[in-house]
Amino acid sequence: MAVVRDLRVLLRFRNFRRLLAVRLLSQGADGVYQVGLATYVVFSPEKQTSPAAIASAMAVLLLPYSLVGPVAGVLLDRWRRRQVFVHGNGLRALLATATALLMISHVPDWLFYVSALCVTAVNRFVLSGLSASLPRVVDAERLVVANSLSPTAGTLAATAGGGLAFVVRLAVSDSDAAVVLLGAVLYLCGAAAALRMPRGLLGPDPALVRPRLAAAFSGALQDLTAGVRHLAAPARREAAWALASMTLMRFCYGALMVMLLMLCRYALASEPDDGLALLGLALGVSGAGFFVAAVVTPWTAGRLGPGRWIAVCAGVAAVLEPALGLPFTTGPLLVAAFVLGLTTQGAKIATDTVVQSSVEDGFRGRTFSVYDVLFNVAFVAAAGVAALILPPDGRSPALVLGVAGIYGAVAVTMARFESRRVSHQ
Repeated sequence: MAVVRDLRVLLRFRNFRRLLAVRLLSQGADGVYQVGLATYVVFSPEKQTSPAAIASAMAVLLLPYSLVGPVAGVLLDRWRRRQVFVHGNGLRALLATATALLMISHVPDWLFYVSALCVTAVNRFVLSGLSASLPRVVDAERLVVANSLSPTAGTLAATAGGGLAFVVRLAVSDSDAAVVLLGAVLYLCGAAAALRMPRGLLGPDPALVRPRLAAAFSGALQDLTAGVRHLAAPARREAAWALASMTLMRFCYGALMVMLLMLCRYALASEPDDGLALLGLALGVSGAGFFVAAVVTPWTAGRLGPGRWIAVCAGVAAVLEPALGLPFTTGPLLVAAFVLGLTTQGAKIATDTVVQSSVEDGFRGRTFSVYDVLFNVAFVAAAGVAALILPPDGRSPALVLGVAGIYGAVAVTMARFESRRVSHQ
């Protein structure tokens, strides 16, 4: 298979292997931790979950990314990115341990959310740094392939971590705290893996490093403004359109995720544990879609161009998502999960490639932080819209059709932009 051959080529780069190890361990820990949170918040038998409760939880956990994201970008363009991975994963291990202790202490919900918020806030630094560091460990010729395999491998690691969390929860008397502690151990492993790389390997360039925190914050606004101007330049217009398209697709994904949670909790299963098992199966099927995206995207994006491939992914989702989602039955929904995994990850790989190829190294941290902010604001907005539309059991034809309309608009708009861009070259 071509993907196996490409992976073998990339694995010849020693520092790519090391960065990939950090990604796999970090995102595997994310998967474990997130499943621990989901089972505690959504699937605890004593909790009566509603769309509004899910939306509130997402807002608490994701909206602060909008504040942390710009700061993360500024600091990633000054701090050694390798050190961010070491200290960030170590800090997350401590915070995850604190979350587990709060789970078994039966403290007020707001205190639990504060702890979880701190873990996910640090996550912004690590994920943005992983994306910004990738061009430092592979050459330009293999960047598209690396963007296909590395983030997708991270997503699969998160999915595998989620599966492991389900197993641990069943093995340790349905203990969400034990799941979160497992995530803490994996975070520590991620920190140890980062220590294997040279301190200055991942950049930024020495001339851009300002180790004093006060100096970094004092120039944050000016640097972010410069980063936005860098992205908005005519030479990087394709990157801006790709980011806009991916943001809308993220909105669609968020709305469908809330619907899936409600369906698994109430409509498709009679018991919370059965619903949790169904959700785990759906996430696993979606992970298979991520893998297929990694296999087909290098070839299709190479033939069509990344922008046109984004349009194709959105178009496929626009057609298949309502066809599979409207019956609101288990089989078609599992197929829909696979399709959404394939199209979402395929579009993300293409977007990552466009952004990394267009943005200069000194601006990559800030650009990917803006990328993360857009992702999370869109996700939370989608959760809020879903909370207004969804009935208690999660069955909403209006939501399914509305999301299909957004996918269709993204497909048409991106296809037209690519046609104009190519005609002017």
